[in-house]
Amino acid sequence: MTVMYLLGAAILLPVLSGLFLLFFQDRIRNRKLKCFLIFLVYAATSGIVLYLMTVGDYEFTLWQLTDTLEVRARMDNMTRLFAGMTVAAWTLGGIFAFEYMKHEEHEDRYFGFYLIVMGVLVALDHAGNLISLYLFFEMMTLTSLPLVLHTLSHEAVMAGLKYLFYSIAGAFAALFGIFYLYAHGAGRFFAEGGYLTLLDSYSGSHRMTLIALMLIIVGFGTKAGMFPMHGWLPTAHPVAPAPASAVLSGIITKSGVLAIIRVVFYTVGADVLRGTWVQYTWMTLALITVFMGSMMAYKEQVLKKRLAYSTVSQVSYILFGLSVLNETGMVGALSHFVFHSVVKNCLFLVAGVIIYKTGKKTVRELTGIGKEMPFTMWCFTLVSVTLVGIPPTSGFISKWYLAMGAFESEASIFAPWFGPAVLLVSAMLTAGYLLPISIQAFFPGEGFDYKKLVKKEPNLLMTIPLFLFTAAAVLFGMFPGTFLGFLQNIAAGIVG
Repeated sequence: MTVMYLLGAAILLPVLSGLFLLFFQDRIRNRKLKCFLIFLVYAATSGIVLYLMTVGDYEFTLWQLTDTLEVRARMDNMTRLFAGMTVAAWTLGGIFAFEYMKHEEHEDRYFGFYLIVMGVLVALDHAGNLISLYLFFEMMTLTSLPLVLHTLSHEAVMAGLKYLFYSIAGAFAALFGIFYLYAHGAGRFFAEGGYLTLLDSYSGSHRMTLIALMLIIVGFGTKAGMFPMHGWLPTAHPVAPAPASAVLSGIITKSGVLAIIRVVFYTVGADVLRGTWVQYTWMTLALITVFMGSMMAYKEQVLKKRLAYSTVSQVSYILFGLSVLNETGMVGALSHFVFHSVVKNCLFLVAGVIIYKTGKKTVRELTGIGKEMPFTMWCFTLVSVTLVGIPPTSGFISKWYLAMGAFESEASIFAPWFGPAVLLVSAMLTAGYLLPISIQAFFPGEGFDYKKLVKKEPNLLMTIPLFLFTAAAVLFGMFPGTFLGFLQNIAAGIVG
Protein backbone atom coordinates (compact mmCIF):
# COMPACT_ATOMS: atom_id res chain seq x y z
CA MET A 1 0.00 0.00 0.00
CA THR A 2 2.87 2.38 0.78
CA VAL A 3 4.33 1.74 -2.66
CA MET A 4 0.98 2.60 -4.26
CA TYR A 5 0.81 5.91 -2.39
CA LEU A 6 4.39 6.78 -3.28
CA LEU A 7 3.83 6.05 -6.96
CA GLY A 8 0.65 8.13 -6.84
CA ALA A 9 2.66 10.97 -5.30
CA ALA A 10 5.34 10.72 -8.01
CA ILE A 11 2.62 11.05 -10.66
CA LEU A 12 0.33 13.60 -9.02
CA LEU A 13 2.92 15.92 -7.46
CA PRO A 14 4.26 17.29 -10.78
CA VAL A 15 0.81 17.19 -12.41
CA LEU A 16 -0.88 19.18 -9.63
CA SER A 17 2.07 21.54 -9.38
CA GLY A 18 1.85 22.16 -13.11
CA LEU A 19 -1.88 22.83 -12.90
CA PHE A 20 -1.27 25.28 -10.05
CA LEU A 21 1.22 27.17 -12.22
CA LEU A 22 -1.23 27.29 -15.12
CA PHE A 23 -4.20 28.56 -13.14
CA PHE A 24 -2.66 30.44 -10.21
CA GLN A 25 0.58 31.73 -11.69
CA ASP A 26 0.10 35.21 -10.20
CA ARG A 27 0.11 33.87 -6.65
CA ILE A 28 3.92 33.65 -6.65
CA ARG A 29 5.42 36.83 -8.10
CA ASN A 30 9.02 36.29 -7.02
CA ARG A 31 10.67 34.47 -9.94
CA LYS A 32 13.56 33.06 -7.90
CA LEU A 33 11.15 31.61 -5.34
CA LYS A 34 9.01 30.16 -8.12
CA CYS A 35 12.01 28.48 -9.75
CA PHE A 36 13.14 27.13 -6.40
CA LEU A 37 9.72 25.61 -5.74
CA ILE A 38 9.65 24.06 -9.21
CA PHE A 39 13.10 22.60 -8.54
CA LEU A 40 11.79 21.08 -5.31
CA VAL A 41 9.05 19.36 -7.33
CA TYR A 42 11.68 17.96 -9.73
CA ALA A 43 13.80 16.77 -6.81
CA ALA A 44 10.91 15.25 -4.86
CA THR A 45 9.51 13.44 -7.90
CA SER A 46 12.94 12.14 -8.87
CA GLY A 47 13.65 11.07 -5.30
CA ILE A 48 10.41 9.10 -5.04
CA VAL A 49 10.98 7.40 -8.39
CA LEU A 50 14.55 6.49 -7.49
CA TYR A 51 13.38 5.08 -4.16
CA LEU A 52 10.68 2.99 -5.83
CA MET A 53 13.36 1.57 -8.12
CA THR A 54 15.05 0.06 -5.04
CA VAL A 55 12.08 -1.64 -3.33
CA GLY A 56 11.89 -4.66 -5.65
CA ASP A 57 9.43 -5.71 -8.34
CA TYR A 58 5.71 -5.14 -7.79
CA GLU A 59 2.42 -4.96 -9.67
CA PHE A 60 -0.98 -3.71 -8.60
CA THR A 61 -4.19 -2.11 -9.86
CA LEU A 62 -4.40 1.67 -9.68
CA TRP A 63 -7.90 2.10 -11.08
CA GLN A 64 -10.59 -0.47 -11.94
CA LEU A 65 -12.51 0.81 -14.98
CA THR A 66 -14.67 -2.28 -15.68
CA ASP A 67 -14.46 -5.98 -14.89
CA THR A 68 -11.94 -6.43 -17.69
CA LEU A 69 -10.38 -2.95 -18.00
CA GLU A 70 -8.02 -1.79 -15.30
CA VAL A 71 -5.17 0.67 -15.00
CA ARG A 72 -2.22 -1.27 -13.62
CA ALA A 73 1.20 -0.24 -12.38
CA ARG A 74 4.30 -2.40 -12.70
CA MET A 75 7.88 -2.20 -11.49
CA ASP A 76 10.48 -4.28 -13.27
CA ASN A 77 13.91 -3.66 -14.74
CA MET A 78 12.45 -2.10 -17.90
CA THR A 79 10.51 0.35 -15.73
CA ARG A 80 13.69 1.15 -13.81
CA LEU A 81 15.60 1.87 -17.01
CA PHE A 82 13.03 4.16 -18.58
CA ALA A 83 11.80 5.88 -15.41
CA GLY A 84 15.34 6.54 -14.21
CA MET A 85 16.31 8.10 -17.54
CA THR A 86 13.10 10.14 -17.63
CA VAL A 87 13.48 11.83 -14.25
CA ALA A 88 17.21 12.45 -14.73
CA ALA A 89 16.83 14.09 -18.14
CA TRP A 90 13.65 15.94 -17.18
CA THR A 91 15.25 17.43 -14.09
CA LEU A 92 18.40 18.57 -15.89
CA GLY A 93 16.38 20.00 -18.76
CA GLY A 94 14.19 21.82 -16.25
CA ILE A 95 17.20 23.34 -14.48
CA PHE A 96 18.56 24.54 -17.83
CA ALA A 97 15.18 26.11 -18.62
CA PHE A 98 15.30 28.32 -15.51
CA GLU A 99 17.83 30.48 -17.33
CA TYR A 100 16.79 29.86 -20.94
CA MET A 101 13.13 30.77 -20.45
CA LYS A 102 14.09 34.28 -19.30
CA HIS A 103 14.12 35.31 -22.96
CA GLU A 104 10.85 33.54 -23.78
CA GLU A 105 7.36 34.77 -23.02
CA HIS A 106 4.79 32.84 -20.98
CA GLU A 107 7.34 30.90 -18.96
CA ASP A 108 4.75 29.98 -16.31
CA ARG A 109 2.74 28.23 -18.99
CA TYR A 110 5.87 26.45 -20.18
CA PHE A 111 6.85 25.21 -16.72
CA GLY A 112 3.23 24.27 -15.98
CA PHE A 113 2.98 21.90 -18.93
CA TYR A 114 6.58 20.74 -18.46
CA LEU A 115 5.70 19.55 -14.95
CA ILE A 116 2.47 17.90 -16.11
CA VAL A 117 4.30 15.94 -18.81
CA MET A 118 6.83 14.78 -16.23
CA GLY A 119 4.06 13.22 -14.14
CA VAL A 120 2.43 11.62 -17.19
CA LEU A 121 5.75 10.11 -18.29
CA VAL A 122 6.32 8.63 -14.83
CA ALA A 123 2.88 7.00 -15.14
CA LEU A 124 3.67 5.76 -18.66
CA ASP A 125 6.97 4.23 -17.57
CA HIS A 126 5.12 2.34 -14.81
CA ALA A 127 2.22 1.14 -17.01
CA GLY A 128 1.40 -2.50 -16.22
CA ASN A 129 -0.84 -3.51 -19.14
CA LEU A 130 -1.83 -2.39 -22.63
CA ILE A 131 -4.79 -0.26 -21.53
CA SER A 132 -2.63 1.65 -19.04
CA LEU A 133 0.09 2.04 -21.66
CA TYR A 134 -2.32 3.42 -24.26
CA LEU A 135 -4.07 5.73 -21.78
CA PHE A 136 -0.86 7.39 -20.60
CA PHE A 137 0.61 7.39 -24.12
CA GLU A 138 -2.30 9.49 -25.38
CA MET A 139 -2.14 11.76 -22.32
CA MET A 140 1.55 12.34 -23.04
CA THR A 141 0.74 13.46 -26.59
CA LEU A 142 -1.92 15.93 -25.48
CA THR A 143 0.05 17.38 -22.57
CA SER A 144 3.32 17.72 -24.55
CA LEU A 145 1.58 19.50 -27.46
CA PRO A 146 1.75 22.93 -25.69
CA LEU A 147 5.54 22.59 -25.50
CA VAL A 148 5.60 22.54 -29.30
CA LEU A 149 3.02 25.33 -29.56
CA HIS A 150 4.74 27.50 -26.95
CA THR A 151 5.65 30.54 -29.07
CA LEU A 152 2.20 30.50 -30.78
CA SER A 153 3.80 31.68 -34.02
CA HIS A 154 2.27 30.47 -37.28
CA GLU A 155 5.17 28.06 -37.69
CA ALA A 156 4.68 26.69 -34.17
CA VAL A 157 0.93 26.26 -34.63
CA MET A 158 1.40 24.40 -37.91
CA ALA A 159 4.11 22.23 -36.34
CA GLY A 160 1.87 21.52 -33.35
CA LEU A 161 -1.03 20.48 -35.58
CA LYS A 162 1.29 18.21 -37.55
CA TYR A 163 2.57 16.67 -34.32
CA LEU A 164 -1.00 16.13 -33.13
CA PHE A 165 -2.31 14.63 -36.37
CA TYR A 166 0.61 12.25 -36.81
CA SER A 167 0.47 11.20 -33.14
CA ILE A 168 -3.28 10.57 -33.15
CA ALA A 169 -3.11 8.64 -36.43
CA GLY A 170 -0.31 6.47 -35.07
CA ALA A 171 -2.06 5.91 -31.75
CA PHE A 172 -5.33 4.90 -33.47
CA ALA A 173 -3.46 2.38 -35.63
CA ALA A 174 -1.93 0.95 -32.47
CA LEU A 175 -5.32 0.97 -30.77
CA PHE A 176 -6.80 -1.33 -33.41
CA GLY A 177 -4.05 -3.84 -32.69
CA ILE A 178 -4.65 -3.47 -28.95
CA PHE A 179 -8.38 -4.08 -29.49
CA TYR A 180 -7.61 -7.34 -31.28
CA LEU A 181 -5.11 -8.61 -28.72
CA TYR A 182 -7.38 -7.71 -25.81
CA ALA A 183 -10.41 -9.33 -27.44
CA HIS A 184 -8.53 -12.62 -27.67
CA GLY A 185 -7.11 -12.74 -24.17
CA ALA A 186 -3.75 -10.96 -24.44
CA GLY A 187 -2.90 -7.54 -23.04
CA ARG A 188 -4.45 -7.53 -19.58
CA PHE A 189 -1.05 -8.21 -18.04
CA PHE A 190 2.62 -7.95 -18.97
CA ALA A 191 4.96 -10.89 -18.50
CA GLU A 192 8.63 -11.33 -19.37
CA GLY A 193 8.88 -13.23 -22.63
CA GLY A 194 5.27 -12.44 -23.60
CA TYR A 195 1.98 -12.95 -21.73
CA LEU A 196 0.41 -14.54 -24.82
CA THR A 197 2.91 -17.40 -24.63
CA LEU A 198 1.70 -18.18 -21.08
CA LEU A 199 -1.98 -18.45 -22.05
CA ASP A 200 -3.46 -21.95 -22.09
CA SER A 201 -5.54 -20.97 -25.11
CA TYR A 202 -5.36 -18.05 -27.49
CA SER A 203 -8.38 -17.65 -29.75
CA GLY A 204 -6.87 -15.16 -32.19
CA SER A 205 -5.73 -16.26 -35.63
CA HIS A 206 -2.02 -16.13 -36.37
CA ARG A 207 -2.59 -14.03 -39.49
CA MET A 208 -4.69 -11.38 -37.72
CA THR A 209 -2.29 -11.32 -34.77
CA LEU A 210 0.56 -10.43 -37.13
CA ILE A 211 -1.51 -7.70 -38.77
CA ALA A 212 -2.37 -6.31 -35.33
CA LEU A 213 1.31 -6.36 -34.35
CA MET A 214 2.36 -4.55 -37.54
CA LEU A 215 -0.22 -1.83 -36.88
CA ILE A 216 1.03 -1.48 -33.31
CA ILE A 217 4.67 -1.25 -34.39
CA VAL A 218 3.93 1.38 -37.05
CA GLY A 219 1.51 3.21 -34.74
CA PHE A 220 3.79 3.49 -31.74
CA GLY A 221 6.75 3.88 -34.11
CA THR A 222 5.18 7.20 -35.15
CA LYS A 223 6.27 8.72 -31.84
CA ALA A 224 9.74 7.27 -32.42
CA GLY A 225 9.92 8.93 -35.85
CA MET A 226 10.00 5.70 -37.89
CA PHE A 227 9.37 5.95 -41.64
CA PRO A 228 6.77 6.54 -43.08
CA MET A 229 5.34 8.34 -39.99
CA HIS A 230 8.41 10.46 -39.24
CA GLY A 231 7.30 13.76 -40.78
CA TRP A 232 6.19 15.44 -37.55
CA LEU A 233 9.56 15.22 -35.82
CA PRO A 234 11.80 17.53 -37.92
CA THR A 235 8.93 20.03 -38.00
CA ALA A 236 7.98 20.04 -34.31
CA HIS A 237 11.34 19.88 -32.55
CA PRO A 238 12.98 22.99 -34.05
CA VAL A 239 10.08 25.34 -33.20
CA ALA A 240 9.87 24.40 -29.52
CA PRO A 241 12.06 26.16 -26.93
CA ALA A 242 15.48 24.46 -26.80
CA PRO A 243 14.99 22.67 -23.43
CA ALA A 244 11.66 21.34 -24.71
CA SER A 245 13.33 20.20 -27.94
CA ALA A 246 15.91 18.37 -25.82
CA VAL A 247 13.39 16.29 -23.89
CA LEU A 248 11.15 15.80 -26.93
CA SER A 249 14.10 14.26 -28.72
CA GLY A 250 15.80 12.58 -25.79
CA ILE A 251 12.79 11.21 -23.89
CA ILE A 252 9.39 11.57 -25.58
CA THR A 253 10.46 9.88 -28.82
CA LYS A 254 11.55 6.93 -26.66
CA SER A 255 8.00 6.49 -25.35
CA GLY A 256 7.26 4.88 -28.71
CA VAL A 257 10.21 2.55 -28.14
CA LEU A 258 8.91 1.60 -24.68
CA ALA A 259 5.42 0.92 -26.05
CA ILE A 260 6.80 -1.38 -28.77
CA ILE A 261 8.94 -3.24 -26.24
CA ARG A 262 5.94 -3.78 -23.95
CA VAL A 263 3.85 -5.16 -26.82
CA VAL A 264 6.44 -7.34 -28.54
CA PHE A 265 8.38 -8.68 -25.58
CA TYR A 266 5.89 -8.48 -22.68
CA THR A 267 2.49 -9.02 -24.33
CA VAL A 268 3.06 -11.28 -27.34
CA GLY A 269 6.56 -12.72 -27.22
CA ALA A 270 9.44 -12.56 -29.68
CA ASP A 271 8.80 -16.12 -30.92
CA VAL A 272 5.52 -15.03 -32.49
CA LEU A 273 7.37 -12.56 -34.77
CA ARG A 274 10.56 -14.43 -35.60
CA GLY A 275 10.85 -15.26 -39.28
CA THR A 276 7.56 -13.56 -40.18
CA TRP A 277 6.84 -10.77 -42.64
CA VAL A 278 6.29 -8.49 -39.66
CA GLN A 279 9.89 -8.86 -38.51
CA TYR A 280 11.24 -8.29 -42.01
CA THR A 281 9.02 -5.25 -42.61
CA TRP A 282 9.98 -3.81 -39.23
CA MET A 283 13.71 -4.24 -39.95
CA THR A 284 13.31 -2.72 -43.40
CA LEU A 285 11.44 0.36 -42.15
CA ALA A 286 14.00 0.88 -39.38
CA LEU A 287 16.96 0.70 -41.77
CA ILE A 288 15.27 3.02 -44.28
CA THR A 289 14.75 5.53 -41.47
CA VAL A 290 18.35 5.22 -40.26
CA PHE A 291 19.72 6.06 -43.70
CA MET A 292 17.09 8.64 -44.68
CA GLY A 293 17.36 10.59 -41.40
CA SER A 294 21.16 10.77 -41.71
CA MET A 295 20.96 12.01 -45.29
CA MET A 296 18.41 14.69 -44.43
CA ALA A 297 20.50 15.83 -41.43
CA TYR A 298 23.60 16.03 -43.64
CA LYS A 299 21.81 18.43 -46.03
CA GLU A 300 20.09 20.61 -43.39
CA GLN A 301 21.61 24.00 -42.49
CA VAL A 302 19.38 25.03 -39.54
CA LEU A 303 21.11 23.58 -36.46
CA LYS A 304 18.05 22.47 -34.47
CA LYS A 305 16.44 20.97 -37.57
CA ARG A 306 19.67 19.12 -38.35
CA LEU A 307 19.58 17.67 -34.83
CA ALA A 308 15.91 16.74 -35.31
CA TYR A 309 16.67 14.78 -38.49
CA SER A 310 19.52 13.16 -36.59
CA THR A 311 16.98 11.99 -34.01
CA VAL A 312 14.87 10.45 -36.77
CA SER A 313 17.89 8.37 -37.74
CA GLN A 314 19.26 7.53 -34.30
CA VAL A 315 15.99 6.39 -32.69
CA SER A 316 15.60 3.88 -35.52
CA TYR A 317 18.97 2.41 -34.50
CA ILE A 318 17.07 1.37 -31.38
CA LEU A 319 14.12 0.02 -33.37
CA PHE A 320 16.47 -1.97 -35.59
CA GLY A 321 18.16 -3.49 -32.55
CA LEU A 322 14.76 -4.56 -31.22
CA SER A 323 13.69 -5.98 -34.58
CA VAL A 324 16.50 -8.53 -34.78
CA LEU A 325 14.80 -10.26 -31.81
CA ASN A 326 17.88 -11.58 -30.02
CA GLU A 327 19.61 -10.78 -26.74
CA THR A 328 22.60 -9.00 -28.27
CA GLY A 329 20.40 -6.73 -30.37
CA MET A 330 18.26 -5.98 -27.31
CA VAL A 331 21.34 -4.93 -25.30
CA GLY A 332 22.40 -2.69 -28.17
CA ALA A 333 18.93 -1.16 -28.44
CA LEU A 334 18.56 -0.45 -24.72
CA SER A 335 22.08 0.93 -24.38
CA HIS A 336 21.50 3.18 -27.40
CA PHE A 337 18.27 4.38 -25.80
CA VAL A 338 20.26 5.67 -22.81
CA PHE A 339 23.26 6.95 -24.75
CA HIS A 340 21.22 8.70 -27.42
CA SER A 341 19.01 10.29 -24.75
CA VAL A 342 22.07 11.66 -22.99
CA VAL A 343 23.70 12.89 -26.21
CA LYS A 344 20.65 14.42 -27.86
CA ASN A 345 19.59 16.22 -24.69
CA CYS A 346 23.07 17.75 -24.58
CA LEU A 347 23.14 18.69 -28.28
CA PHE A 348 19.80 20.49 -28.14
CA LEU A 349 20.83 22.28 -24.95
CA VAL A 350 24.03 23.42 -26.67
CA ALA A 351 21.87 24.75 -29.51
CA GLY A 352 19.82 26.52 -26.85
CA VAL A 353 22.92 28.14 -25.33
CA ILE A 354 24.01 29.39 -28.76
CA ILE A 355 20.56 30.83 -29.48
CA TYR A 356 20.30 32.37 -26.01
CA LYS A 357 23.74 33.98 -26.09
CA THR A 358 24.16 34.88 -29.76
CA GLY A 359 20.84 34.42 -31.56
CA LYS A 360 22.57 32.27 -34.19
CA LYS A 361 20.49 29.41 -35.58
CA THR A 362 22.20 28.14 -38.72
CA VAL A 363 25.34 26.07 -39.15
CA ARG A 364 26.98 28.70 -41.37
CA GLU A 365 26.82 31.26 -38.56
CA LEU A 366 28.85 29.11 -36.14
CA THR A 367 32.30 29.73 -37.62
CA GLY A 368 34.64 30.74 -34.81
CA ILE A 369 32.06 30.31 -32.06
CA GLY A 370 34.37 27.88 -30.26
CA LYS A 371 36.63 30.86 -29.49
CA GLU A 372 33.75 32.67 -27.78
CA MET A 373 32.16 29.64 -26.11
CA PRO A 374 34.93 27.04 -25.66
CA PHE A 375 33.27 25.06 -22.86
CA THR A 376 29.95 24.87 -24.69
CA MET A 377 31.53 23.77 -27.95
CA TRP A 378 33.75 21.21 -26.23
CA CYS A 379 30.58 19.66 -24.82
CA PHE A 380 29.13 19.69 -28.34
CA THR A 381 32.25 18.07 -29.75
CA LEU A 382 32.51 15.29 -27.18
CA VAL A 383 28.88 14.24 -27.45
CA SER A 384 29.12 14.48 -31.26
CA VAL A 385 32.02 12.03 -31.18
CA THR A 386 29.84 9.83 -28.99
CA LEU A 387 26.96 9.91 -31.47
CA VAL A 388 29.30 9.00 -34.31
CA GLY A 389 30.37 5.97 -32.27
CA ILE A 390 34.09 6.60 -31.83
CA PRO A 391 35.65 4.70 -28.88
CA PRO A 392 35.95 4.98 -25.96
CA THR A 393 32.67 6.90 -25.86
CA SER A 394 29.33 5.25 -25.12
CA GLY A 395 28.03 5.36 -28.70
CA PHE A 396 30.67 2.84 -29.72
CA ILE A 397 29.37 0.35 -27.15
CA SER A 398 25.76 0.49 -28.29
CA LYS A 399 26.60 0.35 -31.99
CA TRP A 400 28.92 -2.60 -31.40
CA TYR A 401 26.08 -4.59 -29.82
CA LEU A 402 23.66 -3.52 -32.56
CA ALA A 403 26.05 -4.75 -35.24
CA MET A 404 26.73 -8.02 -33.40
CA GLY A 405 23.00 -8.54 -32.91
CA ALA A 406 22.46 -8.11 -36.65
CA PHE A 407 25.15 -10.68 -37.46
CA GLU A 408 23.56 -13.13 -35.01
CA SER A 409 20.05 -12.60 -36.38
CA GLU A 410 18.31 -15.48 -38.13
CA ALA A 411 16.26 -13.13 -40.32
CA SER A 412 16.95 -14.32 -43.87
CA ILE A 413 15.58 -11.40 -45.92
CA PHE A 414 18.90 -9.56 -45.49
CA ALA A 415 22.45 -10.79 -45.65
CA PRO A 416 23.91 -10.64 -42.11
CA TRP A 417 26.18 -7.77 -43.11
CA PHE A 418 23.47 -5.54 -44.57
CA GLY A 419 22.23 -4.01 -41.31
CA PRO A 420 25.73 -3.25 -39.96
CA ALA A 421 26.64 -1.74 -43.35
CA VAL A 422 23.69 0.68 -43.17
CA LEU A 423 24.66 1.58 -39.58
CA LEU A 424 28.23 2.23 -40.70
CA VAL A 425 27.14 4.49 -43.57
CA SER A 426 24.86 6.36 -41.16
CA ALA A 427 27.76 6.78 -38.72
CA MET A 428 29.89 8.32 -41.47
CA LEU A 429 27.07 10.70 -42.37
CA THR A 430 26.72 11.55 -38.67
CA ALA A 431 30.38 12.50 -38.62
CA GLY A 432 29.75 14.57 -41.75
CA TYR A 433 26.95 16.66 -40.26
CA LEU A 434 28.31 17.12 -36.72
CA LEU A 435 32.12 17.20 -36.69
CA PRO A 436 32.59 19.97 -39.31
CA ILE A 437 30.63 22.25 -36.98
CA SER A 438 33.26 21.71 -34.29
CA ILE A 439 36.14 22.13 -36.74
CA GLN A 440 34.79 25.43 -38.01
CA ALA A 441 33.99 26.55 -34.47
CA PHE A 442 37.54 26.07 -33.18
CA PHE A 443 39.50 26.64 -36.43
CA PRO A 444 37.71 29.47 -38.24
CA GLY A 445 40.50 30.14 -40.73
CA GLU A 446 42.61 33.13 -41.69
CA GLY A 447 39.74 35.46 -42.54
CA PHE A 448 38.23 35.35 -39.07
CA ASP A 449 38.33 38.63 -37.10
CA TYR A 450 39.70 37.70 -33.66
CA LYS A 451 39.43 41.32 -32.44
CA LYS A 452 35.64 41.03 -32.20
CA LEU A 453 35.74 38.01 -29.89
CA VAL A 454 33.66 38.30 -26.72
CA LYS A 455 33.39 35.44 -24.22
CA LYS A 456 29.76 34.29 -24.04
CA GLU A 457 29.76 31.20 -21.85
CA PRO A 458 26.49 30.41 -20.03
CA ASN A 459 25.92 30.61 -16.28
CA LEU A 460 25.83 27.63 -13.90
CA LEU A 461 22.16 26.82 -14.52
CA MET A 462 23.08 26.04 -18.12
CA THR A 463 26.61 24.80 -17.53
CA ILE A 464 25.79 22.06 -15.00
CA PRO A 465 23.34 20.14 -17.24
CA LEU A 466 25.76 20.39 -20.18
CA PHE A 467 28.65 19.08 -18.08
CA LEU A 468 26.66 16.19 -16.58
CA PHE A 469 25.28 15.03 -19.94
CA THR A 470 28.74 15.25 -21.53
CA ALA A 471 30.41 13.39 -18.67
CA ALA A 472 27.78 10.65 -18.82
CA ALA A 473 28.22 10.25 -22.59
CA VAL A 474 31.96 9.67 -22.18
CA LEU A 475 32.08 7.77 -18.88
CA PHE A 476 29.39 5.26 -19.84
CA GLY A 477 31.65 4.25 -22.71
CA MET A 478 34.78 4.02 -20.58
CA PHE A 479 33.20 2.07 -17.71
CA PRO A 480 30.22 0.16 -19.17
CA GLY A 481 30.54 -3.07 -17.18
CA THR A 482 27.85 -2.78 -14.48
CA PHE A 483 25.38 -1.04 -16.76
CA LEU A 484 25.80 -3.61 -19.52
CA GLY A 485 25.34 -6.39 -16.99
CA PHE A 486 22.01 -4.83 -15.99
CA LEU A 487 20.92 -4.65 -19.64
CA GLN A 488 22.01 -8.23 -20.29
CA ASN A 489 19.82 -9.39 -17.41
CA ILE A 490 16.86 -7.59 -18.96
CA ALA A 491 17.54 -9.04 -22.41
CA ALA A 492 17.97 -12.58 -21.09
CA GLY A 493 14.60 -12.39 -19.36
CA ILE A 494 12.47 -11.06 -22.21
CA VAL A 495 14.02 -12.43 -25.42
CA GLY A 496 13.07 -16.07 -25.75
